[in-house]
Amino acid sequence: MAASRKPRSTDALAATALACLNRHVAQRDSLVVGLSGGVDSVVLLHAAKASHPSVAALHVHHGLSPDADAWESFCEELCAAWSIPLRVVRVDVERQSADGLEAAARRARHEAYARQPEDWILLGHHRGDRAETLLFNLLRGAGVRGAGAMPERSGRLLRPLLDMGRSDILDYAKAHGLRWVDDHSNADTRFARNYLRHDVLPTVLRRFPAAEQRLASAAARFAEAADLLDELAVIDLGSHETSFPVDLELFERLAEPRARNVLRYLLVRQGVGIPSEERLAEALRQCLQAAPDRHPALTFGNWVIRRKAGKIVLEPI
Repeated sequence: MAASRKPRSTDALAATALACLNRHVAQRDSLVVGLSGGVDSVVLLHAAKASHPSVAALHVHHGLSPDADAWESFCEELCAAWSIPLRVVRVDVERQSADGLEAAARRARHEAYARQPEDWILLGHHRGDRAETLLFNLLRGAGVRGAGAMPERSGRLLRPLLDMGRSDILDYAKAHGLRWVDDHSNADTRFARNYLRHDVLPTVLRRFPAAEQRLASAAARFAEAADLLDELAVIDLGSHETSFPVDLELFERLAEPRARNVLRYLLVRQGVGIPSEERLAEALRQCLQAAPDRHPALTFGNWVIRRKAGKIVLEPI
């Protein structure tokens, strides 16, 4: 009897990951894979170590789950078995954050990524994650940048599995006999993303089987549009530094959509999360229309926008 052949999707996954690395990564560049212990990140680490000579792993310990220490131990055992250096970073998540626990955990995770020395940080997001993020951001009132979230490359962040479906990832894991851990909180539909993942998207897919692919493709087009808007913001800034503080006069001479686009661009460059287009517009309106003796202040996560002495300034809380 002929030996059973691994599913074709496992070959496609390895080729997709390698193609992404070839597009962005030089042979001498260092890589670190964000390793949660879940199947997506385990598969990514396995594929990355087979295609690049310098790969490490990073486990962010959020301390939010009673299983957090067990997940850390699993990552340590896995990396020891594969002879891959592992770095564990423990973060403090703001549990009473105004934008929710999920957003606070993501913010803490990305702050940890920003402190890493490697040339590239690889994340295991896949096509379903991108479709889910598009829906989530649209429903929370995000604009073009939010709709185009989770691009293949964002700064030093790379997502080599973004064109693969979850079934492709599971096929690869099973074909290679990989082990992983499950985060049971991912099934808790009280969290907005889990509700979309388990209740909304499966319902949509039953009626529109290509919905995941179409949504992910739409997110890619939104990302392209967002890049063009960034180029417009740079043009509108002219000779001004791409940072705060910014003269109010610069915003006053622009049409409102372009002024809002510049403010969004500057906030994103600073790493500030924008909860909605409405809140962004309100911040701009208050800064432009306030009387000279008024000093409006609007909070965005851990930052506050203020009007001071004819300028818009951004300060940490």
